[in-house]
Amino acid sequence: MIEIIDLHKSFDGQEVLRGVNLKIEDKELIAIIGQSGGGKSVFLKHLIGLLKPDRGSIIIEGIDITKVRRKELDLVRQKFGVVFQGGALFDSLTVYDNIAFPLREKLMLHELKVRDRVEELLEDVGLSGIENKYPAEISGGMRKRVALARALVTEPKIVLFDEPTTGLDPILLHSIHDLIVETHRKYGFTGVIISHDIPEIFEVVDRVAFLYKGIIAEIGTPQEIQNSKNPVARQFLTGARNSLIKDL
Repeated sequence: MIEIIDLHKSFDGQEVLRGVNLKIEDKELIAIIGQSGGGKSVFLKHLIGLLKPDRGSIIIEGIDITKVRRKELDLVRQKFGVVFQGGALFDSLTVYDNIAFPLREKLMLHELKVRDRVEELLEDVGLSGIENKYPAEISGGMRKRVALARALVTEPKIVLFDEPTTGLDPILLHSIHDLIVETHRKYGFTGVIISHDIPEIFEVVDRVAFLYKGIIAEIGTPQEIQNSKNPVARQFLTGARNSLIKDL
């Protein structure tokens, strides 16, 4: 589904990505973990073409998006749904209109079909009946669910999650993770999740990639990563677990 080859990106002379190589299989869920400020969100923005690399290739279903024109890139982007950090809902729109927005803008569907699709997604994320509320009138966890519904409403092949549980307590965190698993099972998308939730994210994904100093330093199943003998990976995982214990 996705292949990243020798991806490099610098800002003002500072290297953020120093040769990322990664293959993401069709319909798998993969987590990208690593230190704060280590380039995870920069990597995610490259996947959808919001940033252009200094060097390297990003191949989406056989198309290298680093070498196509804007019109072709826009066609590839239609394969994507994105759950932004914080949700990024439109405050001036109701829940219904937030979820309907991609359908109206991208697909120009008849409003009856829009309504059917929005109602289906609201049911899928457990929020039937709140379509007329505004984002400010619902909880943080509900806003995360609305953001997921909006990302899925066009039935994308690929969904990018930029720290989808930021700011949630442990109970809500697990509920969002469960929802990602349930919707992935139903819709069969390829999912890329940027996450700091360790070890919780290991219960959700098929594979984990550890981004360290601009490269993929380790990749494997959750069990393989947790049992890794890579000293950098072990130090990171130990630090993440200690931080979790301290927060609790």
